[in-house]
Amino acid sequence: MSGINGAKVDTEHLGLKKRKLSVATIVFMIYCLCSGGAFGIEEMVVYAGPGLTLIMLMVLPFVWGIPLGLVACELGSARPQEGGYYKWVQEALGEFWGFMAGWWRTVSVYIDNTLYVILAAGYISMILDLSNVQLFLIKAAIIFVFTYINLRGLGDIGVASTIFSILVMVAFAMVAVVGFLNWSQNPFIPIAAQYDYPGFVGLTFSDWVYYIGMGIAIGMWMYSGYESMSTVAGEVEDPQVIPKATLISVPLIMATYILPTLAGLASIGQWDSWSTVGIDSVGYITVLSQFLHPGFAVFMVIVAVVSNVSVYNTYIASGSRGFFCLAEDHLAPPIMVKIDKKHGIPYVSVLSVALVNLILCNFAFNVVVVIDVFLFVSAYVLIYISAIILRKKIPDEERPWKIPGGYGFLCLVCIMPIIVAFMGFFINGTDYFVGGMIGIVSGPVFYFIWKRRYGGLAKKDETLYPVNRRTGMAIGDLYRMAIIFLWLGFMGTIASFFLPWFEGDWGNDYYYEVYGVEGLFDTFLYMIKIGTFIAFAVAVVMYVLARKLEPKRERLTV
Repeated sequence: MSGINGAKVDTEHLGLKKRKLSVATIVFMIYCLCSGGAFGIEEMVVYAGPGLTLIMLMVLPFVWGIPLGLVACELGSARPQEGGYYKWVQEALGEFWGFMAGWWRTVSVYIDNTLYVILAAGYISMILDLSNVQLFLIKAAIIFVFTYINLRGLGDIGVASTIFSILVMVAFAMVAVVGFLNWSQNPFIPIAAQYDYPGFVGLTFSDWVYYIGMGIAIGMWMYSGYESMSTVAGEVEDPQVIPKATLISVPLIMATYILPTLAGLASIGQWDSWSTVGIDSVGYITVLSQFLHPGFAVFMVIVAVVSNVSVYNTYIASGSRGFFCLAEDHLAPPIMVKIDKKHGIPYVSVLSVALVNLILCNFAFNVVVVIDVFLFVSAYVLIYISAIILRKKIPDEERPWKIPGGYGFLCLVCIMPIIVAFMGFFINGTDYFVGGMIGIVSGPVFYFIWKRRYGGLAKKDETLYPVNRRTGMAIGDLYRMAIIFLWLGFMGTIASFFLPWFEGDWGNDYYYEVYGVEGLFDTFLYMIKIGTFIAFAVAVVMYVLARKLEPKRERLTV
């Protein structure tokens, strides 16, 4: 397996066990990581409109999902190592940016994982009348069961993923077939959601931005995660099966999203009632219960629970390896590298996921999710930049598979999703932007603490990773921190102008309805303005300190 700067290292010395997994098993694991079914698209339908939803489900894969899958295939074939994307960014951009990618994505997975527990329990509550205590006990049971499975190793995770994936695929195939057989209307009409309100005369430019924005926000989440399997590549006997499985998974996931949604809208319609919440909600469940038998409603609720726990199960494996790899590089508490000798699993890291999930599952879905999007999107930007750099840096003989079309096409493949990511920073909502800025800042804060305390990569090779004795960090890190805060200030400036225009007409009413706090939208905007000023100020301070404390030869090397 490849290590620092492409050097070959072996994971056995870490105590990690390698397991023989087939392409089919990896396909099912990736399917669980990235999809687990089409549940969640119901909200996309009602927010964006049926036509826009279908169009974006067909377009987004080519500008967001497929590029990530292709990049994960190329870099995964060249560097099939434990830690995956974290190691790719580290090799391309260095220790600091590698930590940012590893921290941001790992934290987002810890948060994301909790969402699937909350959603699974929510679906169970649709068929059972549960008290708050009973609901928490169900959430805790889900966490305990799948933590136990993960403590037994990738083999058991693969078996569970296979069973879950087949059940979910069969269910959505039934929805597609039944829906197409009962086609009765144009599923693309209306193109955009049009809600009646006083003085409505047609869609304005801001309306189109809103509807497209809401669709992209959900679609980005649905078509994400193709890089996640890379984090356990060091535990797979033949890691080259991961890129092969990814190429199969991408069209499979597209079909799972597009065909049942198209069939559902063409058969039952009622797009403005689609939802994942409420006894009167309409969606994929309705297709089978209406055209086959009402009993299929219970069956599909069970499938919805299975869908969410399948994603939860595989993300425990992926997310727990993030802090394990950071700790192995002396950039996180060393307790995270402890391995269970019997199963060869980083059990402390796995248990840390369970502990965080137990705490966060007590909060509402909308409260937990606000930090998530900003973090994983930021990590993806670093992955795309790394792919462009590593195409020049890694020799072709070390790359069993690469994206066809040459270097120019690779740049296009990577630049398109970076543009989509940039849009995603602003269209998810003001609450997401505020939570995201806080989440991004946590990266340099924890890097500063853990790099100084645990030593980082300098403890492995101080020649390759020299330390600035005056700062306790790597040479040039102050400049890199200045870049992050300058970027946050730039983003905050754009948000200060865009978000009042984007949400100004309805922001206060919407955030009062969601959070129950009067004037919260104005408070969010004020926080963004203050945060923007602080970000620029910190960037200036970091730059001034860097000029004084960094070696002169590093002043232009960031």
